[in-house]
Amino acid sequence: MRAVIVAAAVAFIISLFGTPIAIRVFTAMKAGQPIRGGLGLASNAGKKGTPTMGGVAFIIATVIAYAAGHVALTTLPERQIAQESPTMTALVLLGLFVFCGVVGFLDDLLKVRRRNSDGLSAKGKLLGQLIVGTAFAVVALYVPSTNGETVASEHISFIRDISWLDVGKVGSVLVFVFVIMAMSNGVNLTDGLDGLATGASILVLGAYALIGFWQYRHWCGDSDYARVNDYCYNVRDPLEIAMIAAAAAAACVGFLWWNTSPARIFMGDAGALGLGGLIGGLAVATRTTLLSVIIGGLFVIITMSLIIQIVSFKTTGKRVFRMSPLHHHFELAGWSEVNIVVRFWIISGICVAIGLGLFYSDFLAVMG
Repeated sequence: MRAVIVAAAVAFIISLFGTPIAIRVFTAMKAGQPIRGGLGLASNAGKKGTPTMGGVAFIIATVIAYAAGHVALTTLPERQIAQESPTMTALVLLGLFVFCGVVGFLDDLLKVRRRNSDGLSAKGKLLGQLIVGTAFAVVALYVPSTNGETVASEHISFIRDISWLDVGKVGSVLVFVFVIMAMSNGVNLTDGLDGLATGASILVLGAYALIGFWQYRHWCGDSDYARVNDYCYNVRDPLEIAMIAAAAAAACVGFLWWNTSPARIFMGDAGALGLGGLIGGLAVATRTTLLSVIIGGLFVIITMSLIIQIVSFKTTGKRVFRMSPLHHHFELAGWSEVNIVVRFWIISGICVAIGLGLFYSDFLAVMG
């Protein structure tokens, strides 16, 4: 627990005090977020010139905090079950966080240089996510760690691996890539109002920090625990998972101080795609792939609103919503930006609570 707390504390402090530095740097670079006019969105008023690419701040904070957590980890008596440093799990999760963020950073950079909202093309952005997702899927499924386990599984998982849903390594690579791309774009679509995606991500990452730590306390890799208990979680490096998720959540809390309305800085695609990649990686690593649809329910709802809008317009010529994604529908309906953000945070919190409830109820059911 000490390592998790240290990582979270370091991430929060670096992000809280490092984000103002990012604000000054990106402002000096004239890296203002291009704002599309003529949409009738009140939330766009007064935001022209607000620096973007702020996700760089909490990505860096998380990586540094992970290193700090490992320093604390070396002082723990249970160090023998922490495995090698850094672990394969950490390389996959932080790699997804950083390199999905790089794809988003390139998109942001092109927008800033062109002074419009046209960054990477949709195909270019998806190709970047595909390359990153595939590369780390191969590592997660084909490169075993020192104890012979891989980060990801060949089974589809809900609260744990579903034994009869064995899709093999190739199928698992496809599932891995789909989860990463879906979560990346889900968080990106949610990032439309000040603090919305940041706050929702804090809740989801916090949930995965709890799941990771719970799995660590009931881990098959802990020989002392597994010897006297019939039920344990067969995952790879759960303490690492908890440490990274907690660090990322805390880094987002520090960033939210500056990102909440009125935002001093936006996370940009660098932050949104990075967070989505990390959340997708956490879902796969904890063997909760299908459960992530519930835990990240707000991202799913907002993504589905866009899909419904596109399908409806292309098939019937009519729009279901005033504007998609969903938060802009309510904005055009007269809701204030702050009201939308807070209410959507509540929805995200409910989804997280349901997901954690299902996760814990499964443990209670098995333990009898």
